[in-house]
Amino acid sequence: MAKRPVAVDPYRHFTKQQWSELRNGQPMTLTEDDIKRLRALTDPISLAEAEEIYLPLSRLLAYYVEAIQGLNQVSTRFLHAPSDKVPFIIGVAGSVAVGKSTTARILQALLSRWPSSPKVDLVTTDGFLHPNRVLEERGLMQRKGFPESYDRPRFVNFLADIKSGKEQVAVPVYSHLVYDVVQGEQVIIDRPDILIVEGLNILQPGELPRDGAPILFASDFIDFSIYIDAELDDLRDWYITRFFRLRETAFRDPTSFFRKFSEMSEEEAGIFGRQVWESINLPNLVENVLPTRGRADLILKKGKDHRVEDVKLRRL
Repeated sequence: MAKRPVAVDPYRHFTKQQWSELRNGQPMTLTEDDIKRLRALTDPISLAEAEEIYLPLSRLLAYYVEAIQGLNQVSTRFLHAPSDKVPFIIGVAGSVAVGKSTTARILQALLSRWPSSPKVDLVTTDGFLHPNRVLEERGLMQRKGFPESYDRPRFVNFLADIKSGKEQVAVPVYSHLVYDVVQGEQVIIDRPDILIVEGLNILQPGELPRDGAPILFASDFIDFSIYIDAELDDLRDWYITRFFRLRETAFRDPTSFFRKFSEMSEEEAGIFGRQVWESINLPNLVENVLPTRGRADLILKKGKDHRVEDVKLRRL
């Protein structure tokens, strides 16, 4: 029987130490106070980790942005077309509670402090969720966060507008306090140099049309994608920890959708939090989010202590 060929690993692997050495003398522009302000509620990231992981990544992204800009100039020269600025889009994906928001905010701060002072905007995909009334009409309230709960055509059109250099592109606003899209509120994105997009399903390709008609996916517009990875048991523990922390803080707000959870006993809250993880977040992760990991350009793998342990960079 013929031996099966050895699968080629599409990634280069780096330990934290090996990756940190790629900083190559790049100066750190963030302070301890910056890190405290940027990190999420239960994310223990330190200034040292930001230097070890995100500073080398910022340096790598500088090269990618330069390369994409060069490619755009070559293309416009060939086509005898105007050389308009094309925003560079970075995608940050991963599970609930893995630390996407912290990563996105730290990258935004680092990139905006490059010597060229680029305009760096940040958008989360939460604003592109269907409003609760639509989810209720479609019987999808218990599948919030699953691909079908998003207005995917609107999100793709938003990315297309950004890439085309359109001015004043509106993004819906989502409130975690009221657990819904805020009617009439929006954020305006106006021709950034770099746009960071953070969300669960941004790397998912979606279903292909049976008639072979051309179709665009969100990932078609992303120039560099990052997936934040962790073991399932660790993700569950981080989610429960975050749930209890919110129960003591934001959930106590009288206007919070989750006010009732702050009034539960600790045992009742624990049972509910684990039920939400097992019935919603875990299935969505396993069925939809985790399968997109292998499409990312960079994978940051976190250990039990929530800190990045190793890095994988896709080979070119």
